[in-house]
Amino acid sequence: MFQRILIVMCASSLILGCNIKKEEKGELPELDVDVSADAGELPEYEVNWADVNVGTTTKTVSIPKVVVVMEEEEVEVPYIDVDMPNETKEERTIMVEAEVTDKEHTLDIDEIWANDTNLYVISTLTPTETSLGDKKMRVSDQVTMNAPDLAVKHYIVGVRPDRVFNTQYVYVDNLDDLKKDMEGYTVIYKR
Repeated sequence: MFQRILIVMCASSLILGCNIKKEEKGELPELDVDVSADAGELPEYEVNWADVNVGTTTKTVSIPKVVVVMEEEEVEVPYIDVDMPNETKEERTIMVEAEVTDKEHTLDIDEIWANDTNLYVISTLTPTETSLGDKKMRVSDQVTMNAPDLAVKHYIVGVRPDRVFNTQYVYVDNLDDLKKDMEGYTVIYKR
């Protein structure tokens, strides 16, 4: 019984899946008593199957991605209050960032120097023993200052990681060479 239903369903889907159009009438052969017959002609049919196109198209779909969520939380950060004669102070956060690969790193603001026109933020980028594999990581540090609006120049002691993001700061080999090149500054913060 099941096989008969299945055969009927398959035959129905084949018949309903195409478009059949009769092109020409058919006629039966004429028979003579002598058993001679004219050749008959069978009807002609044109069968049009469904038109199927295979290709690709661009769609916007949701795919899972790992996202680092930044949450705000109260923590202790260094706070520097600088009084300069005849200067108005404003509070601002000074931040330094680096994007690293290969190994995890630490990035610390070690010192801030000041002269009449600039603040010099001196940070140290140090690799650790923990491997990142084929991942990349951003590390950062920040301090909050209440100081006059001076231009900020960043110097990072360490090897510049090979990432485009790291071109915004000046990297130096060691702090002593930097001290030789700078003159007339005052150390206003030391970690």
